[in-house]
Amino acid sequence: MLTGKELILATKPFAKEVRWKSWYYTITTLFLLIGSLLGSTYFENIFLRLLCSFFSAMLLSRFFIIFHDYQHHTILRKSPVANVIFTIFGIYMITPPNIWKRSHDHHHNHNAKLFSASIGSFPIMTRQKFMEADKKERFTYLAIRHPLNMFFAYFTTFTFGMCVQSFISSPRRHWDSLAVLILHYSFGVFLFIHFGWLTFLLTFFVPFFLSQMMGSYLFYAQHNFPGVSFKKNAEWSYTEAALESSSFMELNPFMQWVTANIGFHHIHHLNSKIPFYRLPEAMAAIPELQQAKTTTLMPSDIAACLRLKVWDADENKMIGFGEMGM
Repeated sequence: MLTGKELILATKPFAKEVRWKSWYYTITTLFLLIGSLLGSTYFENIFLRLLCSFFSAMLLSRFFIIFHDYQHHTILRKSPVANVIFTIFGIYMITPPNIWKRSHDHHHNHNAKLFSASIGSFPIMTRQKFMEADKKERFTYLAIRHPLNMFFAYFTTFTFGMCVQSFISSPRRHWDSLAVLILHYSFGVFLFIHFGWLTFLLTFFVPFFLSQMMGSYLFYAQHNFPGVSFKKNAEWSYTEAALESSSFMELNPFMQWVTANIGFHHIHHLNSKIPFYRLPEAMAAIPELQQAKTTTLMPSDIAACLRLKVWDADENKMIGFGEMGM
């Protein structure tokens, strides 16, 4: 039974990029996205336009996860062309690349620590800390973890959190947050003025709204699910955090393609240098990775994840309001 460093070392053969595959998946996804956006703009049939708008949202989700791999320096490293593509995409998605990388790296290095800044992740309170918190602290904590926050992630997480909040916190350091915000919404205004409200809705608002809503929930459910484990900082282990506090999301083939295998999240956290297209290969080859804690996008599993509120240190599990007696 492989554990700790031995398990990480066992994943190293899969942490090698196949360059042509990285380019193939990047370019084909980008072209499909552009084609879908053009379809939602120029098709005359409203149902075809709606279908293209939906697929644009799905393709934005897929390309964001490819962007995420690039930010990990997992694919297309040191490619000037890739750097241009993904920098433009980060601006388009109101995700300043520098801020995303810093916050996401922090998340990987501190995933599942009970007492750590919740940079790049949803905050976790212990039951005791929550009961001792004042009304403002409780409200803020619950608001961030509320389903409506995920539903409106385009406004809350991306527009406000990624851009407005970061710029206000340090204008000199995060000037790019303001620049990204201005460029993103200027493009939306341009579409509205020159192409009309329907094209703005189908090619801009709906794809962003749906993709960022889905992305926000996926990120939540990958670390907030029945059976998840959190540790005090002194007891924390990188390997255990990957396997015990990151889920394997079982998805149908279409959604697995849309999410670029991000459902193999426990493996991604174990070794973020494994390209997204090699994650299933790693899981199939290493038995220890097949014992993952799972969740799905079934309504019952979504509800089970969303009901979790605080960490009960006595019971060693996440609990909801019902178990808190509230």
